[in-house]
Amino acid sequence: MPKQSALWLSLCLSSLAIAVSLVAATSVTTAATPKQAIAQVNPCASSNPCASKVGNVGAPLAEQLQGKPVVVDIYATWCSACRNIAPTLSQLKREYNGRVNFIVLDVSDRAKASQAETRARELGLGEFFAQNRSQTGMIAIIDPATGNILAQHRNNANRSAYTSVLNSALAKK
Repeated sequence: MPKQSALWLSLCLSSLAIAVSLVAATSVTTAATPKQAIAQVNPCASSNPCASKVGNVGAPLAEQLQGKPVVVDIYATWCSACRNIAPTLSQLKREYNGRVNFIVLDVSDRAKASQAETRARELGLGEFFAQNRSQTGMIAIIDPATGNILAQHRNNANRSAYTSVLNSALAKK
């Protein structure tokens, strides 16, 4: 019995030593990795992962959206980020009433997501919705004439992040 116990103890200590060395090697590699590289591996590592995502929704938006910047909100009732940014969006809606188009694409459940998909297609946002339907709490500001995404934020309640883009877009009109 003592020989078996010694063998088990030796095996356990060896396994522990291997595990500790793997953790130590991983920690050193992670600590040496620049913040930008971490953000590329984990897009949520930055303070506002969607802010740098600019692009195009595929085409100009529908005729009824032309002439005013468009704010698109991917929303769900169960989304904590959506609740976090709701007061900011309410302020923006009051402040820019009549000068900006606000579109809410509700993905709270299958039926609402299906309705949102249909509405997005009708408004020229079908491709955008397909790419972002799972990104609740995400707000995009879009130029309807070009389909260019002027700004895109996720769970960002900072009002000035939106007003600076909206004011700039309105000044060009």
